[in-house]
Amino acid sequence: MTTNVVTEQDPKIAAIAAFFDAYARYDLDGMRAVLTEDIAWTIPGHHPLSGTKHGIDEVVEFFNQLATAGMKAETFFLQANDEYVVDIHRGYSTAGEGKVDTIWALVWHFNTEGKVDRVVNLSGDQHQMDTYVWQNYSLAPLPTRLA
Repeated sequence: MTTNVVTEQDPKIAAIAAFFDAYARYDLDGMRAVLTEDIAWTIPGHHPLSGTKHGIDEVVEFFNQLATAGMKAETFFLQANDEYVVDIHRGYSTAGEGKVDTIWALVWHFNTEGKVDRVVNLSGDQHQMDTYVWQNYSLAPLPTRLA
């Protein structure tokens, strides 16, 4: 297991910074540029948006849904080693019923081509996020939900 820390000049740090810049502008192509086509992005929780998103189309649709909540991110920590970047950021909603305003830690894994192929989100207040999502997103009715 590699534990050496890489400097801020590392291209992985620049890629995550570019991702968050694109996210702030809702630039899906800019976000896609950092990710592999077969990315696996895991969202924690017990709500309609949780679970592992497989492939870039599912990840983009997840971010489409977050856009309806006016979700914003303010990154304040990025650190890298040979394969991973950890970011810690404030994630908060600007629309919808209730609110989310908590700290998130994301673990980004980079493949050998320098693109992100796995992300795991970790929430500072999962209960808050679960409650917010259930208040603002509903499951499709049966039988559509099972199709």
